[in-house]
Amino acid sequence: MDGGLFLEKFILVVILFAISLGIAMYSTYLERKVAAWFQDRVGPDRAGPFGLLQPVADGAKMFFKEDFTPFASDKWLFIIAPGIAMFVSLITSAVIPWGPNIYAFGRDIELQVANVDIGILFIMGFVSVGVYGIMIGGWASNNKFSLFGAIRASSQMISYELAMGIAVITIVLLTGSLSLKDIIEAQHGESGFAWFAFKQPLAFLIFFVCALAECNRAPFDLAECESELIGGYHTEYGSMKLGFFLFAEYTNMFISSAVIAALFFGGYNFPGMDYFSGNVLAILCVTAFFVKAIFFIFVFMWIRWTIPRFRYDQLMHLGWKRMIPIALVNLLITAVVIAFIKGWF
Repeated sequence: MDGGLFLEKFILVVILFAISLGIAMYSTYLERKVAAWFQDRVGPDRAGPFGLLQPVADGAKMFFKEDFTPFASDKWLFIIAPGIAMFVSLITSAVIPWGPNIYAFGRDIELQVANVDIGILFIMGFVSVGVYGIMIGGWASNNKFSLFGAIRASSQMISYELAMGIAVITIVLLTGSLSLKDIIEAQHGESGFAWFAFKQPLAFLIFFVCALAECNRAPFDLAECESELIGGYHTEYGSMKLGFFLFAEYTNMFISSAVIAALFFGGYNFPGMDYFSGNVLAILCVTAFFVKAIFFIFVFMWIRWTIPRFRYDQLMHLGWKRMIPIALVNLLITAVVIAFIKGWF
């Protein structure tokens, strides 16, 4: 790798890291404002104008709170677990193409840290690893409520990964590629009806519901169900260790929203984009991608403050007896239709 390419990728990683943390931080502010809107109240309004400094105040509070480790816990695993959760949530953004190439400093700069041929498989693999941070944290805490929350989270994530993976396979069948860049390019169209949400609405619905479960968001927040488990797998955590777990959850929500936009809503494609070119097109594409991702973050929050929490048996019943069979039937129909179109029969 030449020096210029290394510097380009390094700067892109730093920018993406800052944006991901910034969106995760202000998602906490947006969540409170959305909750206030639904509940007919004001929400944060004292820390800065319109309460915009509330996330900064929350971060400072967590940073300066006393850091403690339970006496009977497994010390090193207790410390490592939040780091695993945070690392996994951030690294998945590396394979997402945020826009077409932009021309700057005399060279074409790719707005993707790693353009790998198996991008969506990379994301699914690291999402699977994310369960280890939760499981280790719950087990190392030596608290029965933490352990129950960790067991719930791991079984929930493993269960819904199956239906999610099957939904992704239908998109792979349509494009013939595991590369997120190829999947987004396959949705390029003047009107926007080339987006896979119109071609595979059932796969989109399955993927979206599974994303809610994977992120432990309501109505699937059984892992941190405060009415039963105090705080779930992070009951014994405080200070920035707890902050890492919370940041990882909001970062996962942002990345999940970006992946939904990439797989089903054209990624950085938008209607009328063919009328633009050069850096103007690149900036508009990046803006379109982030608008889509932020919209789905809002939908995640909308659902949280609208739908009550499932019982755990209902959660498992939905995952194993409803989502997986529907996803398999959808995959079979998609495969048969593609085979007929290509004349394989």
